[in-house]
Amino acid sequence: MVTQSRPRRPSRNSFIVEDQNVAAAGFLYDMAFLQASERSQFGYKRAAKAIVALREPIGDLARAGRLREVPFIGPSSVRIIQEFLETGRSTTVEQAAAAAGKRSKLETMRGLRERFLSEHVMRQVLDAPVSGDIVSPADFRGDFQMHSTWSDGAESLETMVEACLAGGHECLGITDHSYGLPIAHGMSMEAVGRQHLEIDAINARYAGRFRVFKGIEANILADGNLDLQPAERAMFEFVVASPHSLLRRDDDQTARMLAAVNAPGVAILGHPRGRVFNSRPGVKADWLRVFEAAAKRRVAIELDGNWHRQDIDF
Repeated sequence: MVTQSRPRRPSRNSFIVEDQNVAAAGFLYDMAFLQASERSQFGYKRAAKAIVALREPIGDLARAGRLREVPFIGPSSVRIIQEFLETGRSTTVEQAAAAAGKRSKLETMRGLRERFLSEHVMRQVLDAPVSGDIVSPADFRGDFQMHSTWSDGAESLETMVEACLAGGHECLGITDHSYGLPIAHGMSMEAVGRQHLEIDAINARYAGRFRVFKGIEANILADGNLDLQPAERAMFEFVVASPHSLLRRDDDQTARMLAAVNAPGVAILGHPRGRVFNSRPGVKADWLRVFEAAAKRRVAIELDGNWHRQDIDF
């Protein structure tokens, strides 16, 4: 269940004053956009990803003269980073933008990077001392958004069960993609039947030690309906409903998300926004309304915390 709450301690917010790693990476993404050759674009993008994914602050690396130790960071990237650290801007990027005549497009792209946290700052937040009833990794009993080789996952169910056991978990909910998402090798209903036979066998083998729950990740269509019919959803122990399309539109999609939350059989709203750093804004909606509706129906919310796919900003 999702509940609305206020920040518990100011110390967590104190980390989020200026995220220098994500800001510096933004200037490198700017430079990538301004390049004429694909090779140069790729080089700057790779450098930007390396910076935003660092687990230490670039300021410390710069002061120690260690920026070149970061993989994919060359002399031109170092110059842009040092300009930013010294002045809060980059003369190199500004000159390139003026020469290319793409300042307006650049500002639009910068809007796609707002309110993201770098890996370094996320680590600081997660590692900070906590009090009260904040969930910690020690509280985890299982993962209920997982893909196997039955759709677009990389591992078999058996391998995933063993990995979960090694991590101290006691269950998992398998949620391979449904047939409405062929790009992710979504399962046909015939394949679902075969997967459920495998799950039954695994559960019999691990009885008393571990349980696999039969789930599915259904696709939320444009009108808020799911690609699985109600009778098909009834075959599963739980359904994750996720948006995989219309992630670049400017119009409000609150009605679409509310319809999905209220759909029979839905237990989890998956990665509801679907935004990607420097690439797409994701679904635009009144998230407070959506989450309130989800809480009322006891529908959980999956928030993607990968550094470049942070569903809800901090």
